[in-house]
Amino acid sequence: MTLSLFAYVGTIFVVQINWADVARGTFIPTISLNGEYLAALIAVLGTTISPYLLFWQSGEEVEQTKSEPNEKPLKKAPEQAPKQLRRIKIDTYIGMAFSNLIAYFIILTAAATLHAHGKTDINSAAEAAEALRPIAGPFAALLFSLGIIGTGLLALPVLGGSAAYAVGEALKWPVGLERKAREAKAFYSVLAVATVIGLALNFTKFDPIKALVWAAIINGVTAAPVMGFMMLLASRRKVMGKLILPLYLKILGWFATAIMVAAAGMLFIFRK
Repeated sequence: MTLSLFAYVGTIFVVQINWADVARGTFIPTISLNGEYLAALIAVLGTTISPYLLFWQSGEEVEQTKSEPNEKPLKKAPEQAPKQLRRIKIDTYIGMAFSNLIAYFIILTAAATLHAHGKTDINSAAEAAEALRPIAGPFAALLFSLGIIGTGLLALPVLGGSAAYAVGEALKWPVGLERKAREAKAFYSVLAVATVIGLALNFTKFDPIKALVWAAIINGVTAAPVMGFMMLLASRRKVMGKLILPLYLKILGWFATAIMVAAAGMLFIFRK
């Protein structure tokens, strides 16, 4: 179902669009210090470098180590590091490439269809689906729904699971999806509660579009301190052993952290 998201890529090639403006806007963005612009910026950053992803991926790596008898924590078995880090790198690069490609074309499609016709405030899924009408016609809503349902099914275990990992590890509970429910009752309870809260929001008067935007903004703000702590931990030999971050990754990591801190700081300074 998530393949339906490629409809956003196809839409761009059937609508009239000025590619020179696209290239200029992509590589030379217009920067504004008003509250709405900064909120959108931190929301985009928050959906790209989300705190829950850091907990989820690290948790899943630990689970794989426990489930494979020949694999050990890399601090104890650094000879396994090249192979494992290569696998993680390929997995991350491919995943981020596809997610950012689709995100880019969603933004581009919305700009070329909705924004170009003066629609700058989306209040429902039906309005968002209109961006796909040039390629899907009367099936735009169906195509949009398939994308939402597909990504939603992928997000359920990730979002609920990452919350359970974060809470469980902080409180030193038994955690892990490899465990049976009776072996990690608290862990699965947090996962269930997080899922139920998300489900319950459908029966409230919350605007789903605004809820998504605010969730992204909160993610963007909270990502900054999480990234800071992550960089400090990954630079400590006591924690990482021989696998502390090389200099170029330290520079890149702290640069990304600084961007997140600056964006969050400007949001609070220039908010209306």
